[in-house]
This record gives sequence, C-alpha cells and structure tokens, in this order.
Amino acid sequence: MENKIQTISNFFEDKEIRSIWDSEKEDYYFSVVDIVNALTDSANPRKYWSVLKTRLKKAGSEVTTNCSQLKMLAPDGKIRLRDAEY
Repeated sequence: MENKIQTISNFFEDKEIRSIWDSEKEDYYFSVVDIVNALTDSANPRKYWSVLKTRLKKAGSEVTTNCSQLKMLAPDGKIRLRDAEY
C-alpha cells in the first residue's frame, strides 16, 4: 500500500476522525479509535476499543482480524501505528 503518512481529518459531530487514502485500492482507512470516540461518550476511547477487541476475539468474531495497523499522526504530533479499517 502506498502510504504517504498523510492524515486527512474528517469530522463527525465535531469529533475528528483521521484517515489515510490508499491510492492502489482506492479506499480510505479510518482510525478505529477515532470512530469509537465519535460514537461513544467514553472518557478513554483507546481503552474502550482495546476491551471491545478482546471481547470480540473471545466471541470468535473476525472483525478485529480485518483491522490493519497503519501509521497516523497522533494528537501529540508523533507518527504512531493505529488500528484502521476501510
């Protein structure tokens, strides 16, 4: 995947959702934690996703298997791997 580590900010109900464009597949990949943050009122969306991911794996769900780890710009300005889904 050609990935220029370009974070594209989208907003859903005033909450930022970071994404990356894959020009080969012509798909956007969205930060799962940002989506969890936008859809829940969790004080810690990263922890929320971590617990949910563990529960889904135990239940035999393949949802988390399809998540890619992509580098995205974090709020502190550093580039970090994030779970992302298209």
